[in-house]
Formats: sequence, structure tokens, C-alpha cells
Amino acid sequence: MKKQASGSNRTSIRITIAVLIVVFLFAGFLDYPSLYNRAVDTINKSAAIGLPHYWDLPFQLGLDLRGGTHLVYIASMDEIPNDDREDALEGVRDVIERRVNAFGVAEPLIQTARVGDSFRVIVELAGISDVNEAINMIGETPILEFKIKNDEPARELTDEEYQQIADFNADAEKRSYEILEKVQANPENFESLAREFSEHEISQARGGDLDFISNRGQYEELYAAIKDYDVGTILEVPANMFDYYYVTRIEEKRAGEEQVKVSHLLVCYEGAVYCESTLSKDDARTKIEEIKGQATTENFDQLVRDNSTEPGAEDSGGDLGYFGRGEMVPAFEEMAYNMETGTISDVVETDFGFHILYKTDQRFTEEIRPRVIAVKKMTANDIVPPAEEWKATGLSGKHLGKSQVQFDQNTNEVMVGIEFNSEGKDLFKELTEQNINEQIAIVLDGEVISAPRVNEPIRDGRAVISGDFDINEAKLLAQRLNAGALPVPIALVSEQTIGPTLGEISLSKTLNAAYIGFLLIALFMIIYYRLPGLISVISLLFYLVIVLAIFKLLPVTLTLSGLAGLILSLGMAVDANVLIFERLKEEIKSGRTLGSAIDEGFKRAWTSIRDGNITTLIACIILFWFSSSVIKGFALTLGIGVLVSMITAVTVSRVLLKLVAGWKPIRKRYWLFGAKPQEE
Repeated sequence: MKKQASGSNRTSIRITIAVLIVVFLFAGFLDYPSLYNRAVDTINKSAAIGLPHYWDLPFQLGLDLRGGTHLVYIASMDEIPNDDREDALEGVRDVIERRVNAFGVAEPLIQTARVGDSFRVIVELAGISDVNEAINMIGETPILEFKIKNDEPARELTDEEYQQIADFNADAEKRSYEILEKVQANPENFESLAREFSEHEISQARGGDLDFISNRGQYEELYAAIKDYDVGTILEVPANMFDYYYVTRIEEKRAGEEQVKVSHLLVCYEGAVYCESTLSKDDARTKIEEIKGQATTENFDQLVRDNSTEPGAEDSGGDLGYFGRGEMVPAFEEMAYNMETGTISDVVETDFGFHILYKTDQRFTEEIRPRVIAVKKMTANDIVPPAEEWKATGLSGKHLGKSQVQFDQNTNEVMVGIEFNSEGKDLFKELTEQNINEQIAIVLDGEVISAPRVNEPIRDGRAVISGDFDINEAKLLAQRLNAGALPVPIALVSEQTIGPTLGEISLSKTLNAAYIGFLLIALFMIIYYRLPGLISVISLLFYLVIVLAIFKLLPVTLTLSGLAGLILSLGMAVDANVLIFERLKEEIKSGRTLGSAIDEGFKRAWTSIRDGNITTLIACIILFWFSSSVIKGFALTLGIGVLVSMITAVTVSRVLLKLVAGWKPIRKRYWLFGAKPQEE
């Protein structure tokens, strides 16, 4: 039994070693992908097998390592009430952040601070060395606009452009058939062929798997083309969709969402959405109640054709077809799902008026999971983009007085109230009079942040923006509007440029310090602890590779302070090994066998390692939560390093020690571990 247990233990160690090697290679190639990619290029060149390159992620370097621009602004709050100054400053920060992001700057750092009576905005832009460019980018006045739907069509394509589309799509169709032949010849290779040939980003990344699709959503056209085929079928011709040819295989089918089929009769009233009736609300209610008293399943269709105010009802009979949850207004949808099939509902009120519903059917749809290889087609939109959805009205942020969070007195709904100045009041009145039942988009820096519908003319220069806001979203919207309408004046008080060369020098010096520190630690550990010291160096290399890979994957923006945290965590990683090895020496001296001493040494040292690292992690959390950006970088890298060091100390070091302890030439040579049993 002991021999079996020993064999099982050795097998477990070998499996663990294999897993560690795989993890080390994965992380190592992530840290230094060019090593793998050069080897792949050599193989591909000689064998022509087309191996892919490894994932190449860059390290995110901060301002002090990469170079860039550091700007400090003071915001003038003379015209802003005291209670609104913090919100105004956050609004300015938000505008600057969106402008910087739109400019394409990676990892910008934008902070606000209040120093006495001074309100400051601090901007750090890594990789931007042109100070004037950065100042112009930040200092422009935010643009707030009010726009309406643009009904003007895009220009027509020329004959040459139509021919260009036809030629491109003919070639795409030809390629799709060539791919289909490859699939039919090797259907088991569909996934690899999708990764090689698919021109649709999602399907290529997932080996052609589109997950489950239905008769609603992005792939409803594809669904309609494949719904009648059995699982496992490879379509004999590529599915010809609007923008792709799809080589398709049906992977799986399942029951989908519940849908209902409803006909409805609508009686609207003056002021309801999309209503042209002159009926008052009370008269409309009276009329719908009278119709409800007459309605049966047999005469419902005719009652709709004779009485419904819905456009086209005289032809459709009010038939809405099948629909799922989320497609109708809540009150209408709730009634439709809760009533029995073949029955007529009570009167339902929505923003469109009063409804009576006749539920004719209920079903569960079928969902399909296809695997596809998509070949891109050319459409008119690729040559002439669609016309802009919104067009300018002349009403802009300069006409806005203020905005603030409000609550509906009846429903307590969170809203954002806006108020225009005198000129804006007249423009807004004219705009709302001309766009009843239409949307007016609020556009900040080119981004639509809200598009409320006009229910009636607004003549007092005040309006509310309602929606599914929570309090934080409403505050953010009010801040954005105020920042656009009343940009807080900011004055540049400090500018500093860190050139790429200076950043490279800082990085070079820091890395040299890391190399020297690592070598000194390695020499000390090997000289003092001998074989365990050599193992700790291997564990330390594993630790560094893993930590750097994590920095790439998160990603972590590396600064000088962050690298200092990394170097300090290197010492912390060794500290765990020191505790383990000292305990190991004591256990050997007490007369334990080498294997037993290793187990006991790790067991007894673990509590000290755990407690020491937890206290360090607590300090890192406090520093990260409450300190400035410079200290946050230090706390983050140190915290990650401490967590990884705990794992490597109790796994990598332990499994390597257990491995060498099983070797006969080493088993009795205690001098390699810096100790020997006292009886010897």
C-alpha cells in the first residue's frame, strides 16, 4: 500500500509539473511573443503549414515611462453657486475625458481636486508629446446641440459604383462556393475552416459558432433561411443574406421564447402619441367602453375595421402578428401575456390611447444554433454611407440656462429638467411646435445622450427628459448638460512635457535595478540555502513571468512607482521562501526524513506567510482606495505581486522540492539543504 501511495504521489507531482510548464510557456510567450512568432515564421517558411502567430499584447506604459504631457488647469467658479461647484467640476472632467477618448489617447488619466478655494483639473496624456496639440484638444468649448430626424436621403450610386458592387459580390459568391466544397469534402474540419476563411469577426473567433439565433434580432434573415433544415445538415448552397454569404451547418435546435399573437382595437384622443383624433380623453374612454360591450370573438375583426384609429386598421383588422417580451409597451404586453388565448381583454391604456386586445394564439419559438463561414458582400452603404440620422436645428448649448435632477410628484420617477435662456426659449418653442410626436435628440460632443419625444408644444422654455434613469444616471446627464451649456472656464497653470527619450531612460534605469536586484537575490539564496535556494530562483522566475503576463492581460498601466511595487514584491516573494526553508532546516535537524521535513516545513511556515501577506494586502487596498494615482500604481502592482508570490511559494517551490526529494542521489545528502539530522 505504501508503494502504491508513493507511486500515486509521484504521478501527482509529475502532473503538477506538466501543468506548471504549460502555464509558464503560455505566460512566457505572452510576455515575449516575438520568441514564439520568429519560430513560427521559420516553420511556416520551411514547411508551409500556416501556423498562427501568438497573441501580441503590449505593456501599457504610463506617462513617466512612455513620455507625454502633464497639464494642470484651475477652474473658475466665480459664477457658479457654492452648492453646484463640485458637480460643475465633475462635468468639466467628464467633457475632457470624452474628448481625450475620442482623440484616441490610450490610458488617459484625468483627475479633479479641490485645494482650499482652488478647483483643479489634472490631465496626464501618455504618448502625446505635442503640448499645443493637447491644449487645443482639451480647451475647446463642449458642443451641445438639439437635433431632429433627418429625412433627406443619401445620394444615389453611379452606374460604375453599382457595377463595382456587382463584381465584388460575384467574386464573394464564387469564394463561398469554393469554401462550401472544402466543407463538404471535410465536414469534421468545419470549425478550423471557419477560423481560417470566415470574414465575420465573431464567427471567425468562435470557429463559426453564432450561438442560438431566432426570428428576432441580428440574424433573423439567416434564421428564416435555415429554419426548415434538420440538425447536422450542411446547406447545399451558401445562404445569400444582405451583407454576407453564409456557408452553414445546423448544430442544434431548442425551444425558444414565448410569443403571443394579438389583434387590437385602438381609440386614441387628442394629445396621445401619433394621434390625429380630436376626441377628448373622456370621450375616447366612453367610446372604447361601448365597443368593449359589443365585442365578441366573431365580430372583433369588423369592429376594428369600423372603429380603430390605428393607421391601416381597416386593412389589417388590427392584427399585430406574433411578438415577444420587450417589443410592446409594458401595460399592453402585460395584458397580452396574462390573458387566455381566444379571449378579449378589458380596456388597456397606453401613451397611444385606449386598447382592446383579442388574443388569438400563443407559442414557443424554436431557436437554432448554426455554425457558419461568412464571406463578406459589398453593399451600397460601403460606398455611400447612410444619411445622418439627425440634422441640426440651430438650438445649441449656448441657449441652455441650466439643468437639474427632478422627480415626478405622482410617480417619483427620476427626470432631468432643462431650462433655456430667452433666445433659446423662443427657438425651443418653435422647434416643439413643428415636431409634435417626433423625437428631438440631445447631442453632446457628437454623441446622442437622449432623444425624448415631443408630446405637445413647449412655450415656457422648460422641459424634462424622462426615461429609465436611476439617480446616478440622472445626475450624470445633468452634469453633462451643464458642462455643455455652461462650460466652467479653465485656465492652464502648469504644463510639463516628458519626452520619449526621458521615459526610455527612466524605464532603462528601473529595469537595470530590477535585473541587479534579481541577480543579488538569486546569488544570496543559492549560496545560503543551496539546493532549496536554486529552487527558489526557479520559482522566482515563474513568479515574474506570471506577474508580467497578468499586467498585460488586465491591463495594468506601468509607471515608475508601479515598477517599484513590482521590485518590492520580488523581495516579498523571496521572503516566503526564506520562511519555508528555515523551517525545513529545523525539521531536518529534528530527525525527520526529507519528504516529511518538506511537508512539515511548508505546513508550519504557511500561517506566517499568510498573515504577513494579508497585512501587506490590506495596506495595498487602503493605499489604492484613498491615495493619489502615483501611489495607486504602486499599491496595485505590489498587491498583484503579493498574491502571485503566495501561490508560487506554496506550489512551485513545494512541488519542485518534492520532486528532487524523491531522487535517490539527493535523498540522503542533507548538506544540499543546509542542515543534517542531529543524530548524524
